[in-house]
Formats: sequence, C-alpha cells, structure tokens
Amino acid sequence: MHPPEPAIVIQRFTEAHLEGVAALYNEPAVCRQVLQMPFQSIEVWRKRLVMDNERRLQLVAVHGGEVVGQLGLEQYLRVRQAHVGSFGMGVATAWQGKGIGSRLLTAALDVADNWMNLHRVELTVYADNQAAQALYRKFGFEVEGVLRDYAVRDGRFVDTVSMARLRTPA
Repeated sequence: MHPPEPAIVIQRFTEAHLEGVAALYNEPAVCRQVLQMPFQSIEVWRKRLVMDNERRLQLVAVHGGEVVGQLGLEQYLRVRQAHVGSFGMGVATAWQGKGIGSRLLTAALDVADNWMNLHRVELTVYADNQAAQALYRKFGFEVEGVLRDYAVRDGRFVDTVSMARLRTPA
C-alpha cells in the first residue's frame, strides 16, 4: 500500500517560499510565458515580498513542500480605480494542466470578490497561449483586445491579449 499523495495547498507567499518561487519563474518554459526576466535571484522576489500590503495578495500552490504555482493580485491604488485589480500567475511546467491554475484563481477571485470588493479583474496573456486563455475564460474572463508587439520573447516582439472579468452582483 502506497502512502497518500500530499495535497496541493494554497498559502500566502512568505519568506519560506522565496527559493521555490524563484525556481518556478526561472524554469525556461514558465519564464517565456510571463513577463519575468530569466535568471532572477531570490533577492528580486524578496524585494517584491517586502512591498506586500493589503492591496496585494500573493499566493503560492505548494505540493509536498515544493512551490508548484504562484499568483499575485494587486488592487489599483488610484481612488477612481479602487474597484480594479490585475494579476499575474505562473505554474511549474510539470504541473500545468493539473488544476493548479484553477486552484490559485479560485482562491484569488474569492478574495477579490468578497474581501477586496473588486468589480473588475484584468490580465494580459500572450496571444499564442491558448491553454491559459481557456483557463481564464472558464473563470469568466473575456477578451477585450489585442496589444500588438507588447513584449519581447525569444528576441521577437509578440502580441498579448487583454482579458477582464467584471463581477456581476449576486
């Protein structure tokens, strides 16, 4: 009889996760799908953690002590945009397509809706990342437009898609 598989746990990103988050985004396949630079140090992530405040939600998905996903949600600071937030997310290559993104999004959108009172949550995703776009659509995000030559990836300018989810009253 095999011992049970460790559960995926969603936690707030803390100092204990710094090495795992840096390793996650330093995975070449993950790095090329997000706006992070390759070969980032743990110190880069430590500085982002220090900037933490109640307008920022930083989550990690952990499996057996290993960080397998990360999501950062930030509420806008401008008074007239206090109802808006945006997020970015990364999932370890070996864990893509296994529900990690859904678990992170479920937790983040619960906080966005029920604690931050966000009406609009937005994101950008590479235009060729169909899997991520399908995940976001599953959570009610809709395409609002294409941002041409938005980022550099593999030495070329690439397009991203702007997506947003508007919370409807219960």
